[in-house]
Amino acid sequence: MEFADLIKTPKLDGVFLHTTNSNSANATVEGTLCITGHHLLLSARQENSQELWLLHKNIDSVEKKPSMGQNIVMGGIITLKCKDLRIIALEIKYAKDFFNVSASLEALSAIQNPELDYPFFYRPMYTILEDGYTMFRPELEFAQLISGLSMGGASSPNVANITICTPSTSAAFGSCNSIPHPLQNGFALDAAAALVGSGCSGVSACEWRVSHVNKDFGVCATYGATLIVPKAISDEQIALSAAFRDGGRFPVLSYRHENGATLMRSSQPLSTQGIKRCRADEAILNLVLGRSKKGFIVDTWGKGKSNTETDLHYSQWKKVNRAIGNVSSPAAILDSFAKLIEACNDTGCTTDKWLTRLENSGWLSLVLNSLNASCVVAQCLDQEGSPVLVHGAKGLDSTLIVTSLVQIILNPDCRTVRGLQALIEREWIQAGHPFASRHRYSCYTPHQTRNKNSGATFVLFLDCIYQLYTQFPCSFEFSTQLLILLFEHSYFSQYGTFLCDSERERHELQVHTRTTSLWSYLNRPDVLQTLLNPLYEPNASVIWPSVAPISLELWSELYLRWVIDQRNLATTMAQIQELVTSEKELRTQALKLRKQALELSQEVMTLINDVDDA
Repeated sequence: MEFADLIKTPKLDGVFLHTTNSNSANATVEGTLCITGHHLLLSARQENSQELWLLHKNIDSVEKKPSMGQNIVMGGIITLKCKDLRIIALEIKYAKDFFNVSASLEALSAIQNPELDYPFFYRPMYTILEDGYTMFRPELEFAQLISGLSMGGASSPNVANITICTPSTSAAFGSCNSIPHPLQNGFALDAAAALVGSGCSGVSACEWRVSHVNKDFGVCATYGATLIVPKAISDEQIALSAAFRDGGRFPVLSYRHENGATLMRSSQPLSTQGIKRCRADEAILNLVLGRSKKGFIVDTWGKGKSNTETDLHYSQWKKVNRAIGNVSSPAAILDSFAKLIEACNDTGCTTDKWLTRLENSGWLSLVLNSLNASCVVAQCLDQEGSPVLVHGAKGLDSTLIVTSLVQIILNPDCRTVRGLQALIEREWIQAGHPFASRHRYSCYTPHQTRNKNSGATFVLFLDCIYQLYTQFPCSFEFSTQLLILLFEHSYFSQYGTFLCDSERERHELQVHTRTTSLWSYLNRPDVLQTLLNPLYEPNASVIWPSVAPISLELWSELYLRWVIDQRNLATTMAQIQELVTSEKELRTQALKLRKQALELSQEVMTLINDVDDA
């Protein structure tokens, strides 16, 4: 298929652009419309005039309203509802052009072949300083994770001396040879050499290994090729555990707390008749217990909706139900998000009606429940010192929200720019969250048109980070602008980071060699500077958020940015940045003056001593 076959009118003059952008002084612009294979462009070709540069992937819904005259279509208005929450209207004068443009946009925005997406055609005009696809390699990230070192792709002298262990398919530990580089394929790595401290509860760092049992994605289609498992568990046991779990998502390491307590994630056990237990699965969890007397299995899907482990065979594991919400599928989260945005766009409703619609959307309840579940898990790890297994249904949505938020609460590194990037790579991209399926449709696509795999799970996760940010505004290195950029790029992007549903699909399409990583762009010094929080003060402590309903805030910076003028907020942030910069300069100047004063004082004392001696 050629893009030209779908573009019926590539260029059209005299098109009126109407937007609901509250930040624009002139909401209507007349200009020339151009349609390319990936973009919709509109320009008035006048200085300081509003222009439109829109990826077709950003279009969520195309609505047509023809203009009638004497029962004849004379033209019409095409309303584009976008995944970045904008609503744009194109007014076209003539019927033929009206139908041609609408048909072209409907076809181009509905292309589902990933190889025709813009990331495969985009070539950056800047020099790539570091490859984002190799920044957060699973082996290095997990080596730092299980050894208690700082994460986020930073190099560490301890990690460089990690011992490499030859993998064994038996439960035996295998022989070890000291090899200087920890990232050689085909080897398991032992972080004992990098272990900080000893005597921790649970499984110590030296008892984990990298497994390549899923290198061909045959054991679990949604997991990555490199996974961390207990060293004493064989690859055969892993395969048996995978057969016991929905989608093959057996328990894998997600996070190791500084006290040694481990966080694992998986899917729920299968409900297949006749399969009541799996000794290999039980062995994995029993090994994770280590010296702990108990562990916790936290179900995020809902009591009675998911299968859970039997008390008889998992006697040392306490079952805890912390459902994210009364949802039967990921699509229900998107339904809630759609109701929220519908309420946000209704600027004419009364205060009472607005509050009622906000409550009926159920979105803030999902946010509250997500934070509540994450705090429970964080308390089990930090205060109880007990291992936790988190699962919910297939382990692709609510499970990932909780395991990610737990790490942000407990681990200060995850509150930095690179730490957040590493977290998203580990817990979402490499963990198999199906971004392509979940984000194919967004909140403006009618409910009956969306498929059941659509969702807004990642948006919910970003909103939860925003809530943490509002409660601890000085503990995050990044500003909320980074969260908004992640929201946008997860739906539509020139970068390949969020493409496809799994690592297997990205491997088949050679995404890492054929596209550019979003992290390569965000970590450029000039871009990174715009994403930093001017109030940031490194905070090594655990941050315990309030989960009281009154503590929640509507993320107006995202949900209302096309409805309420955000320029005052931008001005305020610029003023804060200026004050912080000025304060740093004054501090530097004060230190210099103190140094000069000390030097002058010493010179005076020297002169006095010389006079006395004379």
